[in-house]
Amino acid sequence: MSTVKEVGAYEAKTHLPELLRQVRRGQHYRITVRGEPVAELVPLGAAAKREASQAVMEMQQLMRDTGQIPVPSGTLRNWVEEGRD
Repeated sequence: MSTVKEVGAYEAKTHLPELLRQVRRGQHYRITVRGEPVAELVPLGAAAKREASQAVMEMQQLMRDTGQIPVPSGTLRNWVEEGRD
């Protein structure tokens, strides 16, 4: 189950135990008030993973927009070690 289902706040309140059972199985819910999304009910850890993924995509876009080139792996460590000599 990876699709996001929308549910109204009243329905979410009324059926919370069932929604939580579904969330444990991987279902995601977007809770709305008068049709406007106000919250998401997702499995624990899913939001953090999504935020981390979004942050990586934003950094990659920033690097493309500014013409920055990523530093190759290990280069920073080498620079630090050279500075200690």
